[in-house]
Amino acid sequence: MVANRTDSFPVPRIAVIVPAYGVAHLLGEALDSLLAQNCPDWECVVIDDGAPDDVAGAVAPYLADSRIRFLATPNQGVSGARNTAIAATRAPLIALLDGDDRFRPDYLGTMADLLEGDPEVRLATCNALIFGAVPKERLAFEAKQGTGDGQRGSLADVLDRSFGVYIGTTFRRADFDAIGGFDTTMAQAEDFDLWVRLMQLGGHARYVDRVMGEYRVRPNSASAHAGRMLLGNIKVYEKARAALPANAAEQALLDQLIVDSQQALDFEYAIDRVMDGDTARGLAELHRVKSRVSGPVWALSFLLWRVLPGLARPMLAWRRKAHSRGNQSGGVLGSVLPEGIAF
Repeated sequence: MVANRTDSFPVPRIAVIVPAYGVAHLLGEALDSLLAQNCPDWECVVIDDGAPDDVAGAVAPYLADSRIRFLATPNQGVSGARNTAIAATRAPLIALLDGDDRFRPDYLGTMADLLEGDPEVRLATCNALIFGAVPKERLAFEAKQGTGDGQRGSLADVLDRSFGVYIGTTFRRADFDAIGGFDTTMAQAEDFDLWVRLMQLGGHARYVDRVMGEYRVRPNSASAHAGRMLLGNIKVYEKARAALPANAAEQALLDQLIVDSQQALDFEYAIDRVMDGDTARGLAELHRVKSRVSGPVWALSFLLWRVLPGLARPMLAWRRKAHSRGNQSGGVLGSVLPEGIAF
């Protein structure tokens, strides 16, 4: 059901979509950050996608503000939930805010200005603070974005992740409708898939090098396993390869990204074997794909495991925990392609 319908009111400047599955206890922080925005011309739909907790109770105190509405549906996954919530809004711009994250006060106004001021912007993103279940708070992006001026990213930049896209990102409703919304068949990397398909419309991505979002890592955050994320990456690349013209400049890049992702996936599967106790076979497979890694720590580790293979399992378990979601650069992007897998 939808509460507080606002169809008779003027169309707002921007719609904020807040999926809140399993984060009812944190939802107030997200909505407080929305109420604190410098730009007041927004609408918001909070969607309870068949959540196990009391999202309705958490949102109830905020429904006195006519800009905030509540929608409850049977569970359909985050992509379906976002599509449903977006369909219930009217604003020409759409911003995503997960129910456990926060916006800084200047987020909506800055993103709206960028999109309204440049029709070639397909998505607008920013830097963000990563906090919560991480050893130390850090920035989502610490290097120059993309291969150009650091503010604009091309399709190729988004594909190879030299231009990172923060999950709390803003785009046009017309573009979202043109590409058919979120792909509900994507079990992983659904955000990355949307960014890539938006960029296939032409134009560029826009980045603001300022912390305007706050991304919370929770101990039970989804998509923590690198193998599942890499499978999502491969599906995104294969979809892009099929959608682009055969002579598109990005085709060679996509071919290489698919190869790199598959090798990285093989590496993760080899680690799985070691973790499952099949040490000899797992280490043999790691040796076959060890070109994926470099550096003195990995070199010494392979030498050590040749003599003491029993140490491989605890060492690799530590490595997987250290590089889980939110503990390394790229973790807020939905899925990660390691260029050289760090230990």
